[in-house]
Amino acid sequence: MTESQVKAKSTPTGSLVSVQNVSMVFATGTVALKEANLEIGAGEFISLIGPSGCGKTTLLRLLADLIQPTSGAIRIGGKTPEEARKSRAYGYVFQAPTLMEWRTVLQNVMLPLEVMNFPAHERRPRAEKMLGLVGLEKFARSYPWQLSGGMQQRVSIARALAFDPQLLFMDEPFGALDEITRENLNLELLRLWRETGKTIIFVTHSIPEAVFLSTRIVVMTPRPGKIETVIPVDLPQPRDFETRETPQFFEIATQVREALRKGHGFEVQE
Repeated sequence: MTESQVKAKSTPTGSLVSVQNVSMVFATGTVALKEANLEIGAGEFISLIGPSGCGKTTLLRLLADLIQPTSGAIRIGGKTPEEARKSRAYGYVFQAPTLMEWRTVLQNVMLPLEVMNFPAHERRPRAEKMLGLVGLEKFARSYPWQLSGGMQQRVSIARALAFDPQLLFMDEPFGALDEITRENLNLELLRLWRETGKTIIFVTHSIPEAVFLSTRIVVMTPRPGKIETVIPVDLPQPRDFETRETPQFFEIATQVREALRKGHGFEVQE
C-alpha cells in the first residue's frame, strides 16, 4: 500500500461502516452511548479514544452484534450487524488473548475455521499463512503458556484474520503489555494493516498510540458517551519509531488532548 493510497482512505467517499443516531441504554438505566454518528470508509484505521466508561467498547460491541442498540441504525457493508456477523465480515481481538491453553498455536488459529466449517484441507494452510504474517510460523507447535504476552496477542490477531474478514475490531489489545512490547506491536499492526488492506476499528486509552496508528481518531466524551469530534491523522506512511518524535505528531496529539479535555468540560488555556 502506497502513501498516496493511505492518504486517500483518510476521507471515505463511500462508507463501509455507518452509525446513525445510535444510542444504548442498559436495563439499569445507564446511558452508555448517546446519538452517535460515524461513517468509516473501507481500508481506514480508526481509533476510538476517551475515558473509561465513555462507550468505546459499547460501540465496538454494537458493531459486532454482541449487543443491540436501543435506538438508531448500524450498517456494515450495507448489512445489519447480525447479517455482517453471519457473513463473517469481521474478526474481533479482545483485551486478553483468550487462547485455549490445551491447543497449540496452530490449533488456536485454526479454531474459527473449524467452527465456521471451512473445508478441512483449507484450515491448516490458512492458519500457517496467518502465523507467517504475524511472524510466528516457528511457534506453530508451541502452546500459549510457552509464549510471552505480546506473542499471545499476535496469535489472537492471526486467529481473527484466519477467515479473511473485511473488518478487524480490536478492543484495547495492547493495554496490558509493557511499553516497549506495545510500541513494537504497534509497528507490527501497521505493517499488517498495510499488507492486508483491512479496515481496523481500534479501542485505546493511549493518545500516542491512537496518533501513531490511525488515519482518523474518534474522540468520545464521558458517560453518557458521545462522539466529541473526529480528528484526521495526516502523518506520512510508513510510520516508524522516529514518527513519534516529529512536530506534526505532537501537534496532532495536542489536538486529541484538547478535545478530550473539552469533552470533560475543561477549557484549555492558551
